[in-house]
Amino acid sequence: MQIVMALLSGLVFGLGLVLSGMTDPSKVLGFLDLAGAWDPSLAFVMGGAIVVGFFAFRIAGGRPKALLGDAMRLPTATQIDRRLVVGGLAFGVGWGLGGFCPGPALASIGMGNGKALIFVAAMVGGMAIFELLERRPRRAQTASA
Repeated sequence: MQIVMALLSGLVFGLGLVLSGMTDPSKVLGFLDLAGAWDPSLAFVMGGAIVVGFFAFRIAGGRPKALLGDAMRLPTATQIDRRLVVGGLAFGVGWGLGGFCPGPALASIGMGNGKALIFVAAMVGGMAIFELLERRPRRAQTASA
């Protein structure tokens, strides 16, 4: 049942991305072009997602289990650290260069967009590099006097 619900959720999400035009990189790049022909449509999509997410996280936070019975696993981090800032910057640069973020890129691949395939390959490569760096042994930190 969980796989079916995951599939349905992904299909609804992908359909929403297609219907809102977010699989078109020119929409994203138009939103980021503040000095040119700015396209505010992405701001409305983001605003809608923030409203839905706000209420969904409030409801989920008060539940001990997810709707399908699994334990509720919500994010617990509250600190803004260097890793978060660097990751956000890398995400933003990739988003601005490619005009895609992960969800729309995957939906675009399903629609036969070759540029999205290149973006996803680069994204997966970046994820692999991150995993390699995370798994390497950490050097002992020495106290400097």
